[in-house]
Amino acid sequence: MSDDPATPPAADDGPPIVRAGFCAIVGVPNVGKSTLLNRVLGVRLAAVSPKPQTTRNRILGIHHVALPDEPAPARAQLAFVDTPGIQDGKGALRRYMRDEALAAAGETDCVLLVVDASDARGRLPRRLGEPDAAALGELVRSRPLVVALNKIDRVAKPELLPLMEAWHAWAAERQAEIVPVSALTGDGLAPLCLALARLLPRGPALFPPDQLTDRDDRFLAGELIREQLYHQLGQELPYAAAVMIERYEERPSQKDVVIGAVVVVERDSQKAIVVGKGGARIKQLGIDARAAVAELLGCPVHLTLHVKVVPEWSQGQRGLSSLGYTTRGSTGTGGAA
Repeated sequence: MSDDPATPPAADDGPPIVRAGFCAIVGVPNVGKSTLLNRVLGVRLAAVSPKPQTTRNRILGIHHVALPDEPAPARAQLAFVDTPGIQDGKGALRRYMRDEALAAAGETDCVLLVVDASDARGRLPRRLGEPDAAALGELVRSRPLVVALNKIDRVAKPELLPLMEAWHAWAAERQAEIVPVSALTGDGLAPLCLALARLLPRGPALFPPDQLTDRDDRFLAGELIREQLYHQLGQELPYAAAVMIERYEERPSQKDVVIGAVVVVERDSQKAIVVGKGGARIKQLGIDARAAVAELLGCPVHLTLHVKVVPEWSQGQRGLSSLGYTTRGSTGTGGAA
């Protein structure tokens, strides 16, 4: 090596150079963004349900991709940022979710637009021009982009071909790649990740090789409890329902975790729905949530649940902040489950 201090160090003197960066997963509500992230990572990281806008916070998931056509080390570290569905709507909670998604996407190196190919109304590019999706349309026009046509397992091939043609025509001037996928089965996810990885800048890895997310187990446990709440109640679930973790205690001597959680709703009538007749529903919720969290943590879990009424918590910033729905900075994540 030269003794001249102006001479840059050799590549061998520093960390290996890879492709590394952030990719925001965006789309209108209920297109399968969180299901896609969970499938890519092989872990139930984000809450998933058929109910629109299940995702409320940014969630980071780190995935490693092999790049066989690039010089060694031929790999990429792809940090996905799962975001709430971008759609205009009334109320502080909806605005918070929209702003979280737009802020996350604006800070990332590339964007993955997920489209529900089985949705006859929303699967064509013109959906991005509708008033409630205008912000999403503007966003994807300004960022390096890959479009995932999701749920192709539900679409007949004669329908898929004209859909692909419509998106290719829309993407031609943007040089965006279109990839048909099924987050449910995993079909197409490998080429999708490869297309995204090639959009990332070259540089040192951003995270340790064994890191999966920037979220702690406490937050992830809350997400799984909320996911079970969605599954238990379905269409009965009040929109303004949230989960707060009040106690999270790891007990190394007993090799288990003790969790105390609160389901927060806005009215007494909503509390009655969550509790169920004779407490049957909250009991079943506890059983299913305990099993899901134990699977995630790999140890026994002792879970207690109760329901609390906080009137109109979703209608103002003070109520959102009291439940942890606050932004945590650049490409970070914030908020309660």
